[in-house]
Amino acid sequence: MTVEELLTSRQVYFIPKGGDCLVSCLSPDHADRNPSMRIDRITGIFQCFSCGFKGNIFTHFGEKANHLQVRRELLKKTIREKRSESIGLSFPRNITPYAGNWRDIKPETYKRFEAFQHPDSDYIGRINFPIRDISGRIVAFNGRHTTGGTPKYMISPAGAKMPLFPIVDPIQGSVILVEGIFDMMALFNLDKKSASCSSGMWSGLQLYKVLEKEPSSIVVFADNDSVGLRTSAILKEFFTMNHIPTRIVISRIAKDPAEHYFQKNQTLDHLLEIDVTLDMIEEHKDDVFNFLRHMKNRKY
Repeated sequence: MTVEELLTSRQVYFIPKGGDCLVSCLSPDHADRNPSMRIDRITGIFQCFSCGFKGNIFTHFGEKANHLQVRRELLKKTIREKRSESIGLSFPRNITPYAGNWRDIKPETYKRFEAFQHPDSDYIGRINFPIRDISGRIVAFNGRHTTGGTPKYMISPAGAKMPLFPIVDPIQGSVILVEGIFDMMALFNLDKKSASCSSGMWSGLQLYKVLEKEPSSIVVFADNDSVGLRTSAILKEFFTMNHIPTRIVISRIAKDPAEHYFQKNQTLDHLLEIDVTLDMIEEHKDDVFNFLRHMKNRKY
């Protein structure tokens, strides 16, 4: 039985995301309104990035994992990773460069990041982007569904280790960190060309790539939800420990930077800087949405 089969049999709604399944936290003590738990699609190991609850999905439901299948899938994953590390990936055949302006992103910005469309099942209905590492090799593709299909983002190959994207140099000493590729492109459209995204959850490797650029300051433009707040607090704590002044900014009117850009007719009005710490998030984790509203109403 695979992780997906187990979740389906237990009627647990999940969203495939890269090498994980994203679900609402399974802890009985956590009323998770936004899916905050990631389950490895091969091993079944899970962790909630909001409350910290972790374990193995097979053990959690009293089922036995197919260890032979797990070993086989891990071997396939290792082979894919080694191939990607050595020569990189290639574009699929018969791609069509994307030349539109979906979500008011300029065509030249799409061209800059090599956006394309393709009729294969992994790419159809999506605007797709090659994700390149510092040497220029393609290590993954990131596709955003444009018509409400799921999953919203599709990263292939599944489980790919996403680099900081793009790897930029600080402008006037500062870098801007966001979560999604469309968040980054929205800022790029506004000539904020020192923005980089994580394409999902931040990894230690991505954070150390930021440190290698030796920025004098960092702005975290956070997603306007509980996971975004918690992640931004962790980033601020990490960079502050490394002696880099770090500010957290959220939108007053939208859930993330891309949505803010789209709603505000391509401006950066109505932003709010918040002084939030991980301790504050932990203190209010059972009612983080009221806490967030309280933060929005504070005067600075």
